[in-house]
Order: sequence, then C-alpha cells, then structure tokens
Amino acid sequence: MGKTKITTEKEEVSKEKIEGAEETKKTSTKIPKKKITSGIVYVDATFNNTKVLFADKSGNTLFWSSSGSLGFKGAKKGTPFAASKVGEIIGSKASALGVKDADVVVRGVGSGREPAIRSFMAYGIEITSIKDATPVPHNGPKPKKPRRV
Repeated sequence: MGKTKITTEKEEVSKEKIEGAEETKKTSTKIPKKKITSGIVYVDATFNNTKVLFADKSGNTLFWSSSGSLGFKGAKKGTPFAASKVGEIIGSKASALGVKDADVVVRGVGSGREPAIRSFMAYGIEITSIKDATPVPHNGPKPKKPRRV
C-alpha cells in the first residue's frame, strides 16, 4: 500500500497551534479607521442591473456593490430580488461603520429602485431624504428618418 508516517504528539500540537493562529487572522473583520454618522446612498437602477454606492457627505466613495458583482448573471441582474441583496450588502457595511442616517439619490427606471432602499433601511439606518435624479431628455437628438421598404 502506501508508506505510513508515525508522528509524535508534540508535532501534532504544534501544528494545531499554528493552524489556529492562521484561522484567527483570516476571520478577523476589518476595523474602520473613522466613524461616519451620515452619508449619501446612490442607487442606479437600470433595466439590466442595479448598482448601489455609499459615499460620505462630501461625496467621497466609501464602498459600492452591484447585482452583477454579487454573481447574478443575465436577466436576473435587473430583478428586485437582486437589488434587495445589493441593498443588504451596503446596509451591513454602513452599519458596521456606525452610520445613523443617510440621504438617498435614485437614478433610473429599473425594477430595483424600491427594494434596494427597503433592504438598506432594514439595518436601522434612517433615511432623511429621497431624491429622484433620473435623467430626462428635453428634446434630444434628431430622430432617424422613417424606413422605406
């Protein structure tokens, strides 16, 4: 068959101590450098994807996520379920930073507008204002000529 290796108890104990030390390093969470009490949440909800970005009051991006970065592919990225998962990720990160309240800026007409905000609010963060910044064309470019067949 194969070779059998005889180990002593001292070697096993030392290996367990080393493995235990490595596990504590991996499982330790990242401690934020600064505490932020308020911020701005930007929700970009298109038909194909939902992106959520969290920034401080001066506009500096702290973290972001999208349904595509969470592993949703194709038409599933634009669903309300995917948007709620994105809102949960951002909400958990924001609550770890110590955020108490946030303004929300929504852009786009996708189906993930409300679920992203609702799942963000589930982490005990108060929404102070919601602003709709969906771009609306006022006239736009000249349309194509009608097709002659």
